[in-house]
Amino acid sequence: MVEETKEEKIEVPAKFEKIVKEIEEMKALDLSELVKILEKKFGVSSQAAVMVAPVAGAQAGAAPVEEKSSFTVELSKVGDKKIDVIKVVRDVTQKGLKESKDLVDAAVSGPQVLKENVKKEEAEDIKKKFAEVGASVELK
Repeated sequence: MVEETKEEKIEVPAKFEKIVKEIEEMKALDLSELVKILEKKFGVSSQAAVMVAPVAGAQAGAAPVEEKSSFTVELSKVGDKKIDVIKVVRDVTQKGLKESKDLVDAAVSGPQVLKENVKKEEAEDIKKKFAEVGASVELK
C-alpha cells in the first residue's frame, strides 16, 4: 500500500497496513486521544524529534544528562520590604549589615550573586525565604 500526499509518497510496510488504515479512518478527536494514551503507556512524546537534540560529545546509548546539583543564587528583585530583604540577605550570606545593605541596593539596578555552589535543597529554601519578604531570586 502506498499513501500519496501532495508533498511526498509514503510507503507503508505490509505488516503495518491494517493499523495505518484504521488510523486513517479515525476522527481527529479519537486520534488525539490515541496519541495521548500511547505517550503515557510507552513514556514517549509525539514532540520528541523536535525536542531532542544531540549533545556535543554524546554517544548513542550514553547515560542521560544528570540534573544540576549546585546552583548560584542571585537576588533579582528587591520588592517593597527592603529592610526585611536586608535581614534575609544577612541571614543567608552571613555578611554584616553594611555589606548586606549595599548588596540589596545594588540589586535594584541589576541581579546580584548571593551565594555560589549551593545544593538544590538549600537554594530552594533560600528562594522561599526571599519570596516570603516579597523579593525574587533566580537559581542559575
